[in-house]
Order: sequence, then structure tokens, then C-alpha cells
Amino acid sequence: MLTPEEKTKIIEKYKLHELDTGSPEVQIALLTEEIKRLLLHLKSHPKDFHSKRGLLKMVGKRRKFLAYLKKEDTRRYNSIAKKIGIKK
Repeated sequence: MLTPEEKTKIIEKYKLHELDTGSPEVQIALLTEEIKRLLLHLKSHPKDFHSKRGLLKMVGKRRKFLAYLKKEDTRRYNSIAKKIGIKK
């Protein structure tokens, strides 16, 4: 789980305007960071099936945000995919 300081740092990096905390870019970035942390956890605890289920739910949620962003604004989608380093 992300600490509030780490969360604000990610929000500052990906926000679109001053009061932005819920844009798809920010939510995708937050989910990506959580996914990375959970993957590290699962490498050392391979039988933790509850966490694995949570990981799969997060990946699905991120996929939905990416699909929405791709449908609405392809330029923003390409930019966030490039910044985060996920495949198209």
C-alpha cells in the first residue's frame, strides 16, 4: 500500500491541472505503482492467493482506465503509456 507521501508525489507528477487528483492519468499511475509493489510481494510469497486476486482486480481496473482514455483521447493515452512504460 502506498504511503500518503508517495501518493502525493505520484499525483504531483501526473496531474493535469492544479486541483487534479482523479483524472485517468493519475489513477492509472497510482494503480501501476500499487501493481509493481504487489508483484514484488508475490515474488517472495507465491502462495498468497488473496493478494494475487487483488492484483488481478487492479490490473483489470487499470485496463479499463486505459481503454477509456484510448477511446476519449489517443494522444493522452499514448503519453501516459510512454511515461509509465506499459505496452500498447
